[in-house]
Amino acid sequence: MKIRSYFVVAFVLGLFFLSANVVAQNRGKSTTGEDIIRTKPKLVVGIVVDQMRYDYLTRFYDHYGKDGFKRLVEQGFNCKNNHYNYAPTSTGPGHTSVYTGTTPSVHGVIGNNWYDKEIEQDVYCAGDETYSSIGTASNAGKMSPHRMTVTTVTDELRLHNQLRSKTIAIALKDRGAVLPGGHTANAAYWFHGEDEGKWITSSYYMDVLPKWVQDFNASGKARSYKKAWNTLKDIKEYKESGTDNNAYEGLFNGEKAPTFPHSTTSLLHKDKDFDIIKATPFGNSLTTDFAIEALKQEALGQDDITDFLAVSYSSTDYVGHKYGVNSKEVQDTYLRLDEDLARLFKALDKTVGEGEYTLFLSADHAAIEVPAYLRDQKIPSGYVDNATNSKKLAEFLRYTYGTEDIVKNYSNYQLFLDHKIIKNLDLNLAEVQAEIAQEFLSYDAVDRVYTADQMWNNEYTHGIPYILQNGYNQKRSGDILVVLKPGFISYSETGSTHGSPQIYDTHTPLLFYGKGIKPGATFERTEIPDIAPTISALLGISFPNGTTGKPIIQVLE
Repeated sequence: MKIRSYFVVAFVLGLFFLSANVVAQNRGKSTTGEDIIRTKPKLVVGIVVDQMRYDYLTRFYDHYGKDGFKRLVEQGFNCKNNHYNYAPTSTGPGHTSVYTGTTPSVHGVIGNNWYDKEIEQDVYCAGDETYSSIGTASNAGKMSPHRMTVTTVTDELRLHNQLRSKTIAIALKDRGAVLPGGHTANAAYWFHGEDEGKWITSSYYMDVLPKWVQDFNASGKARSYKKAWNTLKDIKEYKESGTDNNAYEGLFNGEKAPTFPHSTTSLLHKDKDFDIIKATPFGNSLTTDFAIEALKQEALGQDDITDFLAVSYSSTDYVGHKYGVNSKEVQDTYLRLDEDLARLFKALDKTVGEGEYTLFLSADHAAIEVPAYLRDQKIPSGYVDNATNSKKLAEFLRYTYGTEDIVKNYSNYQLFLDHKIIKNLDLNLAEVQAEIAQEFLSYDAVDRVYTADQMWNNEYTHGIPYILQNGYNQKRSGDILVVLKPGFISYSETGSTHGSPQIYDTHTPLLFYGKGIKPGATFERTEIPDIAPTISALLGISFPNGTTGKPIIQVLE
């Protein structure tokens, strides 16, 4: 009995000292470490792939190498049910929503272009005539983020660190750099093609291009990518996409068929037409080259103050628009992008240090299958007859109100009415909106219609009206919102497009990787505005000031 009692006492004492040791260790962490309060990577890298559907991860997965997309999926966190929660699903609003943590209803970027009701003109999401082009004599650099009405995660990082953090944003498209960079970016660079082939910027950021950018432009790197485009692998291995020669794809100038190799005179000409690089996967390679050079020359992630590198890959969008989501060209573009990502990650490992940076990858929107292809597969789909609909609407307006001038603009599937004319005619605005909406509902290809009055007076929590309301900005959006039937678009019969609230346009990848990220995956719904607060929570900084998203807690260690 005495021996048994001895062992019991010894066991209890052992547990006591073990518990005390664990408590002491935890106390040590709480007093000396920062992980309880925040995670401090040396660099945050935000990657947005233009027009990337989620299923590009799964369809092409077996072709990817181990160091690109697979590295993020297998060593990071994969949000498999990630969606845009608003429409229109296009590049300007997409990039803005990723970085602001909110939707167009708050951040104000309601399209790439939209009709400005105050000045009664079309405006561009990043255009700003008050600034000058830097690096080109053209107007391509007259840009700023002034139409984005809230802060970005990149802004909040800079503010948190008294502007000592550095933010560099890069994309082929100006809006893909200007909007992610936020209001306080040290620099945003985009590619000006035409007959120049240069990376440029705006006087919003600087008065002259840094020497390293000038040197890069003079290196001939852009010209080296004006070359024939053939498949990375044997085209017979591309079984995850449709036939190479079909009626659903567009053509480069001089081509008779949309087939590999693409090597027309316009593609290969050495002295002009640098824009053509954008519509090949080599535009992504050029973007990667420039991002790696920026990483080194700007000394990003080289001290204890967290920096931010925002990179957008735009060529995927140009290729998708020309060839469609089921094309060999899209598949080849993603296999080549996978190699470019692997190059970027290798440079990050070497320059910043593996485990010293945090990265996320998403898209600014997805895309629809080519409706002509769907139609041939006996799937309901088609195209809007804009000419017939415009004629019918004009007749309706003249018959009902005595004038067509009651409608001022139609863009982004929104109708803008002239409120002054409606008032002068002694008409009720909400009733006019409802009458015109009812007329639109009778048109072929139209699935449903909502009015501004409905957006103002209802709070939608799910479905298409929820998505539309998140995209509806009271000061900037139109009076009538039109939704096409699933599978229907207003576009050419070749290539894919986007912009709708339908699920094929909203379902995009969302991958997190690196310092402070817990490996894993979730099928729970996440939404694009969740990205910025997730990164903000990880860094321990203020959320962007218009945030409506929430941190994805499963992602964070």
